[in-house]
Amino acid sequence: MLTVRPSEERGAFDHGWLDTKHTFSFADYQDPRHMGFRSLRVINEDVVAPGKGFGTHGHRDMEIITYVLDGALQHRDSMGNGSMIRPGDVQRMTAGTGVTHSEFNPSPGEKVHLLQIWILPERSGLTPGYEQQTFSADERRGRLRLVASRDARDGSLTVHQDADLFAALMSPGQELVHALRPKRHAWVQVARGALAVNGTEVAAGDGVALSDEPRVVLRAEQPTEILLFDLA
Repeated sequence: MLTVRPSEERGAFDHGWLDTKHTFSFADYQDPRHMGFRSLRVINEDVVAPGKGFGTHGHRDMEIITYVLDGALQHRDSMGNGSMIRPGDVQRMTAGTGVTHSEFNPSPGEKVHLLQIWILPERSGLTPGYEQQTFSADERRGRLRLVASRDARDGSLTVHQDADLFAALMSPGQELVHALRPKRHAWVQVARGALAVNGTEVAAGDGVALSDEPRVVLRAEQPTEILLFDLA
């Protein structure tokens, strides 16, 4: 079974400094039909204006993944971490028993375009933690590069849930195939570009949920960047 979550049906808010779109219910956008998919709870597509950002705020019991598409995002948190997140970087923060953090666009003229992802952890009360790693364009070009997993295999970040996250950069006409084990599910998020997922055409901002499918077949129609979640 394949279900498309069209980009134009997402919750959308323009706060001036922040243009945000919510695939699933989040903050002021609440839709009981879209509360998440399996352990995937949030996919927010954010564009942050120059010199603006998210002030210090708290989280608990959530795996938070940040994936920057354009620009650079400055991160600081209560664990003492400070970093810059750029395209190709993947950051994972385990909120666990509680963390505070801020995210800021330090550029005087360039917007930051990012995806922020929340995954429900396998249990509550985890010790807060942080990882960040760069996955070059060459590593992601023409292949599904594993960037986060429960067991940190293949140099991926650790996520405390039975979930694998892959990133790929695809050229027009290119096809990638991901096999799904029995009782597994997949979500494909189109970050930019356009492609067919198991023959169904989708474009930037669209999401695709797949259940009871033996594989995910991705065929790019133009230069395309996607994230693929393999979920229990």
